[in-house]
Amino acid sequence: MNLTQGTRSEPFAPLIDAHIHLDSYSEVQQQEILSGLVDAGVEGVIAVSMDHDSARANLQLAQRYPSLVHPAFGFHPEQPIPDAADILELFSWMKQHAKDMIAVGEVGLPYYTRMEATEAGLPFDSVPYEELLERFIAFARDQDKPIVLHAVYEDADTACLLLAKHHIKRAHFHWFKGSPDTVQHMAEQGYLISFTPDIEYEEEIQELARVYPSSLVMSETDGPWPFEGPFSGQMTHPRMTADVASAWSRIQGLSLPEARRILYANAKRFYGI
Repeated sequence: MNLTQGTRSEPFAPLIDAHIHLDSYSEVQQQEILSGLVDAGVEGVIAVSMDHDSARANLQLAQRYPSLVHPAFGFHPEQPIPDAADILELFSWMKQHAKDMIAVGEVGLPYYTRMEATEAGLPFDSVPYEELLERFIAFARDQDKPIVLHAVYEDADTACLLLAKHHIKRAHFHWFKGSPDTVQHMAEQGYLISFTPDIEYEEEIQELARVYPSSLVMSETDGPWPFEGPFSGQMTHPRMTADVASAWSRIQGLSLPEARRILYANAKRFYGI
């Protein structure tokens, strides 16, 4: 079946993988993904970065595949904070390449690392992570870029306070989970969220998909992170955004062509593609 075609009257829109760690795949896998992207019904990917080396790798991929790869530069919070010199070098490099980046990301707060430390009875200082996140938020403001956030549950509340402090509206909380009050606040602020393939089997995500405004959602894979259920044992691929769209369409009671059109339009609008 042609993945870009629905019925004769309702053509399928392509999709955008709004969050993928493209540089974390092997070179062979990168080539496999990118060479078949359009045939898979995916117009492009937002390639988020883990650190400075990751950002440089994603820039190189974007230079090789400019119509397919849109790079975001940042520092993933589920890892030790770099030293001051490394942080300064990263921000200096990001400023130098601001015209090359579509967004600041992935940045945020270390929820899962903190939970692991707490469960092990170990101390954990979140303050340096909050300070670094604020620097990224200020950078996004100064460079007029969207920001891609890893901030779930109570960490999302902290992130929202920092976004409000710096008057940031263009925020994307990827693979988000949070309390009903936080969900309502984020929707009122116009922050976008994105769903991964686990929307097919995770009740928590399905409930979020039922209530979050359709104008504020996107599809993602967070690849190469692996998924369970019908995706067990498969390499995570941007084509799985089609499964996200299908599940979301059922939850929302939309036709699949309409659901894909909305997800595609939201990503295009938010990222200015």
